[in-house]
Amino acid sequence: MPRSNARNYTQLHLVVLAWGLTAILGKLIRLPPVDVVFYRTAIAALCFAVLALSMGHPLCGSPRRILAMLAVGAILGLHWILFFWSARLATASVCLAAMPTAMLWCSLIEPVIDGSRRWRPAELLVGAVMVGAVWLIYQVEFRHWLGFSVGIAAAVFAAFFATLSKQQVAGDSHWSVIGSYQMSGACLAACLSRPFLEGGFRPVVPDQASALWLGVLALVCTVAAYAGFMDVLRRVSVFTVNVVYNMEPVYGIVIAVLVFGKAEYMSEGFYLGAAVIIAVVLTLPWIRRWVER
Repeated sequence: MPRSNARNYTQLHLVVLAWGLTAILGKLIRLPPVDVVFYRTAIAALCFAVLALSMGHPLCGSPRRILAMLAVGAILGLHWILFFWSARLATASVCLAAMPTAMLWCSLIEPVIDGSRRWRPAELLVGAVMVGAVWLIYQVEFRHWLGFSVGIAAAVFAAFFATLSKQQVAGDSHWSVIGSYQMSGACLAACLSRPFLEGGFRPVVPDQASALWLGVLALVCTVAAYAGFMDVLRRVSVFTVNVVYNMEPVYGIVIAVLVFGKAEYMSEGFYLGAAVIIAVVLTLPWIRRWVER
C-alpha cells in the first residue's frame, strides 16, 4: 500500500528538524569546520557500511557507479565544510538563513542535469521571492556578509547534491549502500581539503565534550536523518524536498536562540526575511496551482 503524502511530509519535516540542529552542534564542537566534517562522515560511513552488510546489501558494485556515489559524496562534504565555516564566520542563524536559496539553485540546476531544460514558472517565481528575502537579509545584517555569502555557496553545493542524489536513489542500490559511499566521498573531500584550509593532514583530536556532540551529529543528524531523506526522496520531487528544507532555518534559528541566547538575536529585518521564507513554504501549493493554470 503506498504511503500517504502526510506521512512523507512528516518524515521529511523530522529530517529537516534534525538538519536544523547541525549549525548549533557545529558551534558547540570545538574543532575546525573541516575536522568536524571529517569525523562526522567517517563515523557515518562506518555506520552505513555496517547497516548495509547487516541487512544483506553487498557494498560491491560497478566501478563507474561507485565512483559516481563517491563524487556526489565529495560535493556533500564541500557543502558541509562551507556550512560550518559560515556558522563560524557569522552566527548559526545567519548560516541557516542562507540555506533556503538552495531551492532557487535547484530550480535552475535540475532541468539542465536531467536533460529537460524546462524551467517551471512556479519554481522561478518562488525563487524570485527567495532572492528578495536574501537581499533583505543582506541589507539589514551587512556585518555578516562574509558568513552569509559562504552560506549561499554552501546552498549551491546542497542543490547539486540533492539533484544528483535524486538520480542515484532512483537506481537499484539500497540507501545504506549509497550512504556508505557518499559519506566516504565526503570524508575524502574533507581529507583533501584540510591541507589548504588548516595547513596539515592530521585532524585535531576532539575533547570529551566535542566527542559527545560529534556522536550526536554523526548518528542523529547524519545517519538517521540521511536514511530518512534517502527513503522519502524516492517518493517526492526534489523541489518538494527543497520547499520543506526551507523550514530548516526556522527550526534552527529557534533552537539557536534557546541554546545561545542573546548572541543569536538579530534585527527585525532579518526575522522579516525569515517570515517571507515561512510564507513561501505555506503558500507554495496555491502559488504552483495558480501559475500552472
